[in-house]
Amino acid sequence: MGDYEALLEQYKRISYLRDANQVLSWDQEVMMPEGGTPARAKQRSAISATSHDLLTSEEFESALDAAEAEDLDAEQAAVVREIRREFDRAAKVPSDLVERISEETSNALPVWKEAKAESDWETFAPKVETLLELKREYANHIDPDADPYAVLFADYEPYLPLETAEAVLEELRDALVPLIEELKASDAALAAPFDGEFPEANQMALSKATLDYLGYPEEHGRIDVAPHPFSTGTQFDARVTTRFKEDDPVDAIGSTIHEFGHATYTLGLPKEAYGTPLGQHRGLTVHESQSRLWENHVGRSKAFWNGYLPLVAEHLDTGDMTPREAYEAANQLYPENRIRVEADELTYHMHIILRFEIERDLIAGDLAVEDVPEAWNAKMEEYLGVTPDSDAEGCLQDIHWAHGSFGYFPTYSLGSVLAAQLYAAASEEIENLEGKIENGEFDALHAWLTEEVHSHGTRYTTDELIEHATGESFTAKHFIDYAEAKFGDLYGL
Repeated sequence: MGDYEALLEQYKRISYLRDANQVLSWDQEVMMPEGGTPARAKQRSAISATSHDLLTSEEFESALDAAEAEDLDAEQAAVVREIRREFDRAAKVPSDLVERISEETSNALPVWKEAKAESDWETFAPKVETLLELKREYANHIDPDADPYAVLFADYEPYLPLETAEAVLEELRDALVPLIEELKASDAALAAPFDGEFPEANQMALSKATLDYLGYPEEHGRIDVAPHPFSTGTQFDARVTTRFKEDDPVDAIGSTIHEFGHATYTLGLPKEAYGTPLGQHRGLTVHESQSRLWENHVGRSKAFWNGYLPLVAEHLDTGDMTPREAYEAANQLYPENRIRVEADELTYHMHIILRFEIERDLIAGDLAVEDVPEAWNAKMEEYLGVTPDSDAEGCLQDIHWAHGSFGYFPTYSLGSVLAAQLYAAASEEIENLEGKIENGEFDALHAWLTEEVHSHGTRYTTDELIEHATGESFTAKHFIDYAEAKFGDLYGL
């Protein structure tokens, strides 16, 4: 066995442990009884510490050094590049800190659920304070001279600098704020959302049918309910979750399609590379681009609803709703909406900007944890003109801080921007893509995304992958053009 192969064998053991930890996390959020938290926290922290110890061991470092000295081809060099980056960051972080972070996030999850149910930030605040301290310590170990938020952001998007995220958010804000104001001032009357009560059982049946309609392989996944929808898994087992509001089935439809986008990326990763960097996703900007592409460019398109509405009518009482009315209902602007995951396609980015700014201030120590509700409400009023009625629909609505995922939120907007860029490229290369979507034919789009994005794993850096797939560098132009054209048509601008 050569040095490169020996390195991969060691790395695969680490990957398998992490995947096992993912399953434990999925179980905790979906199926585990609440009383299981103390044991689950210990189990997950032990796995995190063990995988960290393996990654940072002298044996692993020696194998990595030896592999780097070999004459490697392009794919092998990319694998070693990714492993080296991962090792260099992990080696700087003590294993006991990794274990503490894992245990604290497991313990924080039920506290967040309780705090959200009681709409009481004070219940959750001590956990946030603890996780902030741990994540600052983590960032300081990796690079004591860097902006700690930039270090944390790089855990989710390793190859686009934080300055790029800031520039994109600023460009979106400058373009979308006046557009939203113009749309709000329009006298256009879009069709109202679905009217009535739609039982959860019917919506679950529709969600399963929707996944089948889009091409989700039942033998490689499953759908469950979670308070905050998510997707997780491997190219052999990519699971999705959704949630239901009995008076708004569009919410479940959107979250189901969104999580399908994540899952189809995971399932598109090369199976033969499982356990290696080439079998892993490129980062959360790319991952989010897949969910936003399917949710918005497909699932909120006129063509989609022309073909999809009959399937909805099989499971829900849609009355005499027309495809055009369903399309309008799926694209209503809700600037007064306080909930990010229920936000429309445009005001969604104001929610991201708000969270990004609060996170930066929290990590920097410029905002006290106890003052988060006040800061949150003030920014909601500034950016969206509304104030949450409670902490549950304000600063407690997202699960990310219970996971210690500080630095995650910018990837949502970066992913939306990339989704528009990828969809524009796909439209150029796939003949009559809109017609195929209208006919419920998604194989061509699946194949294009797999060929251009999924199948490469981490072979390319983010900017290289974007250039490969679209022929141009990362740009917000396509998203802004798409938003202005789509909503200008809807609202008769």
